[in-house]
Amino acid sequence: MITVSSGATRPLRGARGLAQAGMSLVGVAILIASAKAQVPFWPVPMTLQTLAVLLLGVVHGPRMAVATVVAYLALGAAGAPVFAAGGGLAYLVGPTGGFLFGLPVAAFVVGTLFARRASPSLVGAFGVLFVGDAIIFGCGLAWLAHLFGAGKAIALGLEPFAAAELLKLALGATLIRAAPRMRRA
Repeated sequence: MITVSSGATRPLRGARGLAQAGMSLVGVAILIASAKAQVPFWPVPMTLQTLAVLLLGVVHGPRMAVATVVAYLALGAAGAPVFAAGGGLAYLVGPTGGFLFGLPVAAFVVGTLFARRASPSLVGAFGVLFVGDAIIFGCGLAWLAHLFGAGKAIALGLEPFAAAELLKLALGATLIRAAPRMRRA
């Protein structure tokens, strides 16, 4: 097992290393479950995955959250059926690829922003989660625009999901305020 610490890769050692590996495995399991928790939607099902990634940034901190999300993506790229409708490299280069590549970036940014704020207000927590969600959707929409044009990207990749995303962000901010101990110290 390896972990990223201060920008360097080094072996995990002892109880702390086991705890970090365990937390990462739990995070991957949460990401898998969040991708499978679906509401039938068009053009793709709506999942809880964006919320799970953002909350991993809060709970795990930036580096461990990125390592967890990258492990999840690698598992999916290897063909494990961890994404909303399966697995394999096709998901990383298909229409959802931009959203998937935005996940570790958003986890890092949210983790970094929360590490700097001891106890954000409800509005502050919502704002940080919104920034993370905007990163995910920015990456996803940029990729969709590359594939299908900007108009279709917004019509298919943002408009159907905007209200639900705001609701998920409000839920996430409420959870963060209700359970301040879940934030990484």
